[in-house]
Amino acid sequence: MASSGLQLLGFFLSLVGLAATVAATLMVEWKKQSQGKTHRIYEGLWMSCSGNERTTCELHQSLLKLPTEVQATRAVMLLSILLSAVALLVSTVGMKCTHFMDEKPDGKSTTAMTGGILFIIAGLLTVVITSWYVSKIVSTFQVSHRLESFEFGKAVFVSWAGGLLTIAGGAFLGCRRCSRAGSSESLSVNHLLPSSSSSSNPNSNYV
Repeated sequence: MASSGLQLLGFFLSLVGLAATVAATLMVEWKKQSQGKTHRIYEGLWMSCSGNERTTCELHQSLLKLPTEVQATRAVMLLSILLSAVALLVSTVGMKCTHFMDEKPDGKSTTAMTGGILFIIAGLLTVVITSWYVSKIVSTFQVSHRLESFEFGKAVFVSWAGGLLTIAGGAFLGCRRCSRAGSSESLSVNHLLPSSSSSSNPNSNYV
């Protein structure tokens, strides 16, 4: 029961991490710039926004004209979301609370661990690419005029949180001890119980 609860916790954390990763990918506040007291400019992976009290947004028209960090971050974030979606399906099959592959406990535990490993890889991709994106913004900020350069925005923190939650959830799902505890317990119970043939025919030992 305890291992099943850990699997459910890991699945929930991974699901929240995936939702945060998707939200961060769609957010426009990956980097921001302040011009004066009220005018703000925001740059995201898919669009840019600017304005004072009323903000107008425009989609990025050309992929080739985008900075390298935007193109790379967009591609890796999409790859992370795809891996998390696959891990979601795989871990659902391998979790103890589902009835898939009940006749193959070893294969079921291996499937759960595979889903956890995929979640860990997806989370690492999110954390690494977000950290690299931030490092590019910081380096640009240091060498350029500070009033004309961008700072990183809220989407960065959401992306970091999503990646860390996905890694934590994948660690619970990929725990080998948690995945195999139930199968070892069932085997020990089967050894303790008497065989059906001896219990059904009590007079079989008599001549």
